[in-house]
Amino acid sequence: MKALVTGASSGIGKDIAIELNKLGYDLILVARDTIRLEEVKNSLKGNVETIEMDLSNEENCKSLHERVKDIDILVNNAGFGTFGNFTETELEKEIDLIDTNVKAMHILAKLYLKDMVERNEGHILNTASIAGFMPGPLMCAYYASKAYVVRLSEGIRAELKRQKSNVKISLLCPGPVRTNFNNVAGVKFNLSSLTSEKVAKYAVKKMLKNKFMIVPGVKIKIARFLAKISPNNLTSKVVYLLQERKRGLDN
Repeated sequence: MKALVTGASSGIGKDIAIELNKLGYDLILVARDTIRLEEVKNSLKGNVETIEMDLSNEENCKSLHERVKDIDILVNNAGFGTFGNFTETELEKEIDLIDTNVKAMHILAKLYLKDMVERNEGHILNTASIAGFMPGPLMCAYYASKAYVVRLSEGIRAELKRQKSNVKISLLCPGPVRTNFNNVAGVKFNLSSLTSEKVAKYAVKKMLKNKFMIVPGVKIKIARFLAKISPNNLTSKVVYLLQERKRGLDN
């Protein structure tokens, strides 16, 4: 059994890799940070390969697919956020965000899904967020990117079901998680958050039971339900107020 995990140098990606390692999976871990990747590898047992790669580059995504074949699980986890008014956030950082959160996820999902459908086996886990179900003032690009992950995954799932394929897809939608994401985005969460270890353990457990929508934590399940039944203009106001509370001391 073999799993490819992107964004595996820290946070949810790292801890999903740890959980899969416990289950005996051979691992290919991909991230930009070589030092952290090697630290993760050294903490694991068995067959673990690390690949330092910037997945915001389209050609790198294609190269990764050519290099790594016959995987049983793809964990599409690479991604980051940025915080601030849309008119004030850095355009280049947002383009990098879109290339990582959307384009890389799309390319890898498409290329590996074609392989899996041909073999009629395999599983893709796309990491989205509760953010994918609502407007995201002050984190517009991030929320929009996660909405893309949600809708793409839902569409793929419908196609696989219609084809009666044995290939499975799952969608991980956590709320606030205590990871390095917060430092990259430049925010501090006042909301209670789960640890990445708990999220990863829950995600792997549900994925292996072929659960499609994986939402860790009762509060986040409630938040998703409220987002579904509330008008978008009301949701936007609530999200804006919550986002305002995230402003860190360094902003």
